[in-house]
Amino acid sequence: MGNGSSREGKESRRSRLKQKLQRFRTHRLHLRTRFSRNAAGVVNQRAVTVEDFSGIALLTLIGADMKFKDKWLACVSFGEQTFRTEISDTTEKPIWNSEKKLLLEKNGPSLVRVSVFETNRLSRNKIVGYCELDIFDFVVQEPESACKSFDLLDPASSNVVGTVFLSCAIEVATDPVETEKRFAKRILSVVDYNEDGQLSFSEFSDLIRAFGNLVAANKKEELFKAADLNGDGVVSIDELAALLALQQEKEPIINNCPVCGEALQLTDKLNSMIHMTLCFDEGTGNQVMTGGFLTDRQASYGWMFKLSEWTHLSTYDVGLNTGSNASHIVVIDRKTKRLVEELIDSKIVLSMRAIYQSKIGLRLMDQGAKEILQRLSEKQGKKMNTVESAQKIPSFLEFFKDQINMAEVKYPLQHFKTFNEFFIRELKPGARPIAYMNRDDVSVCAADCRLMAFQSVEDSTRFWIKGRKFSIRGLLGKNVNPNAFLDGSLVIFRLAPQDYHRFHVPVSGVIEKFVDVSGSLYTVNPIAVNSKYCNVFTENKRTVAIISTSEFGKVAFVAIGATMVGSINFVRKEGDHVKKGDELGYFSFGGSTVICVFEKNSIRIDEDLLANSGRSLETLVSVGMQLGVSTRTFAGST
Repeated sequence: MGNGSSREGKESRRSRLKQKLQRFRTHRLHLRTRFSRNAAGVVNQRAVTVEDFSGIALLTLIGADMKFKDKWLACVSFGEQTFRTEISDTTEKPIWNSEKKLLLEKNGPSLVRVSVFETNRLSRNKIVGYCELDIFDFVVQEPESACKSFDLLDPASSNVVGTVFLSCAIEVATDPVETEKRFAKRILSVVDYNEDGQLSFSEFSDLIRAFGNLVAANKKEELFKAADLNGDGVVSIDELAALLALQQEKEPIINNCPVCGEALQLTDKLNSMIHMTLCFDEGTGNQVMTGGFLTDRQASYGWMFKLSEWTHLSTYDVGLNTGSNASHIVVIDRKTKRLVEELIDSKIVLSMRAIYQSKIGLRLMDQGAKEILQRLSEKQGKKMNTVESAQKIPSFLEFFKDQINMAEVKYPLQHFKTFNEFFIRELKPGARPIAYMNRDDVSVCAADCRLMAFQSVEDSTRFWIKGRKFSIRGLLGKNVNPNAFLDGSLVIFRLAPQDYHRFHVPVSGVIEKFVDVSGSLYTVNPIAVNSKYCNVFTENKRTVAIISTSEFGKVAFVAIGATMVGSINFVRKEGDHVKKGDELGYFSFGGSTVICVFEKNSIRIDEDLLANSGRSLETLVSVGMQLGVSTRTFAGST
């Protein structure tokens, strides 16, 4: 009987251990599945150096105080990851008590965005308010783990619509041994079945088995006795954690992550510790937020979107998406280092996929649809210049409510008498600071846009432009000598309808000439640019400006028209001396694109822009942000 009872006790302990670890593994498997599909780089976390590692933050979303009753969910976006809470009960004061651990790096993201959604819609929940906080400032200003309130702002009006309550604690790796000790204490608590703060030998043995180290399993008695200083058969968590931390320095006993089973790099103690700390998402015992999302909009989608994903009618990925995958456009915000979803009406997405991602659609284009687009653009352009069109401005602002900042606009809303007047709106002086204004060897971004940058044309066709006939010669047209630009660097500035639609000079110099190139008016949306059936940049109507500079040689500035953009307007003339950041012109209603071509080896484009483009990921930038530096600067410094 005694032996049977002993076996039942041992099986019970093992069963409890398996249940705990299985809970963590299930959560981690969800993350691995989602992120391996979207290639956001989270599962296969790149190695972090000791110099870059700033710690691991435990962010807890406690609850909120809203102005009306509803069922609420909240999303936390940080860098390229987004997490969400469960949906609350119907109330004005939702309580979530949800937490998530975040890896902090010195050169990584620090801005956290919290978005609160009401959940009374079938397909997409509605964002009600948001707040943003710098996680380092939060901890510096408040004692660790202290609860702090933040105003939730309406994305459309910036009015306060509620309050959210957060707490945050950060473990800083100033003492690696102490950091390992903290981790050991957390993971060892899993097998402290009676939660008395002490481990028996049998509990310790179960944990060693979970580590998957046969050598350590044979030494478990030796290790246990070394920690059990008073010989009473139990060891405190503190004593055992200290012993394990010391043992890791001598002869590591944790070969595999006990949560996900992934093999650890035993020679890289820092990244092994980071991996297990993030993987072991127990924290304080509060509910852990669900991860695996790219943006807060994706995380907030209702069950109809999830059904469309399941049936493969739509997908949600980073990078180059074609065919049925071209349903969502995700870009990375350079300022916040956070992924955001570009807003496009779903009916427009479906129509663009039907036209630009199929042979049949493009065959229709060849049989007269090009002329239809031309007439449609001209008709729409005239319509947007009527007094009646101003009635569309409020609904336009509502649709893009969290992407248009009216506080930056030079004139109040009532100033605009037509929609087109609003579309080509000016900004207040100083709204777009110009990087290194006094240095002509630094080039800047030419527009508020989604940017792709490539050191060579070959790179651009490998990662982004899929039209079979794209070339620099075709882009510049017959009346521009392309020789200076062959195999040069290429920067694509894609403006979406919600963007500020005036474009600016990226370099200081003299405008040599303008050359108009006639053509079609295809959309410049990535759905068309990524199509192998269409040649958007070499077939669309465009104007080429050649700028002569002392730092970069010649630069070709190509303004490309698009569907609904029949008018490309320049405010400068041939022979003008221009300073980088000066306004050069504007597009009328619609989306549009600027392409800058630099001479070969004349510019060293910023690494973050090249890295994102190498992933087929557009970068959200603003006018005046640094684009790159003249190679003559580097040559002169050697």
